[in-house]
Amino acid sequence: MGDTLNQNATANSFVRPQYFFITGFSNIPHAQYYFIFLCLVYVVTVLGNSFVTLIIYVDRSLHTPKYMAIFTLAVADLGESTAVFPNVINVCLLNIHQITYEACVSNMFFIYFFCSVLSVMLTVLAYDRFVAICFPLRYNSIVTNTTMGIILTVGCIFNVVFVMSAVLLVTRLSFCKSIVIDSYFCDHGPLYRLACNDNLPNYIMAILFTILHFLLPLSLIFLSYVCILLALFKIASWEGRLKALKTCFSHLILVSAYYFPILGIYIGAMAGSVHRNARIINISLSYAIPAMLNPIVYSLNTAEIKDFVKKMFRRKKYKSTIVTTANNK
Repeated sequence: MGDTLNQNATANSFVRPQYFFITGFSNIPHAQYYFIFLCLVYVVTVLGNSFVTLIIYVDRSLHTPKYMAIFTLAVADLGESTAVFPNVINVCLLNIHQITYEACVSNMFFIYFFCSVLSVMLTVLAYDRFVAICFPLRYNSIVTNTTMGIILTVGCIFNVVFVMSAVLLVTRLSFCKSIVIDSYFCDHGPLYRLACNDNLPNYIMAILFTILHFLLPLSLIFLSYVCILLALFKIASWEGRLKALKTCFSHLILVSAYYFPILGIYIGAMAGSVHRNARIINISLSYAIPAMLNPIVYSLNTAEIKDFVKKMFRRKKYKSTIVTTANNK
């Protein structure tokens, strides 16, 4: 399947292959059923997040700091899913394992960029809940459209620069041995390990990505909820505590769905070794499930978006009633 790029190539020669081979789900039992599951997840993701972005864009009452973050989260979910899913179709449905070098590098950039934006948005939404519960009287003065716009802009620019730097470092690698990527997309880790020249800078970037876009956000989210729990104990009634805590449930579900599969991989790797199939399935779930859950359990579950949807249906019902009445006359 293309395990060897050039039998005569040596580690001292620089080789940039025309294409890579992606093994994908080839060694996973009953992969076709898992593919059907991912197809359904992708359809729900696109429909749900497109609906959320449309609602937030149309309804001016939702042009608030919180919904700026939710809008960016929905766009990141759409971008990440759209960057990942064509690889799933090529590998599982069309049985196309070959991808050009340029397409592979581009695919890597977009997947990791949108993943990093998703991680930032989950942290920003945790910060939003922290301020809303711990400093409710100062919320509107702390979390403003301007401050949220600055946070989102700085976060996106930083992620573009960081991911672009990691991708550019990949282009300096020589692949004189194997061109088979043991993943279902152009995964940075399995790819840079194929290089036969110095890949230490790539290893450092992988560690930095893990720290900046996994460990640090997860730690900040954890600290924010510690502060939230401490603030909840100051509320006298259990009803008040539960009401405040309910506003965090949807965010906690998304955080759990995104970080726990990846956390399981890291814990398994530290304990010993993680099976290839388990790693690929865990990564695919961490990319697919949160993007699908966002519009279901988070965005569409908020009171403001529910009210907007109800208003839309009432308008349609009112217009249809007027038309029916006019026709009867």
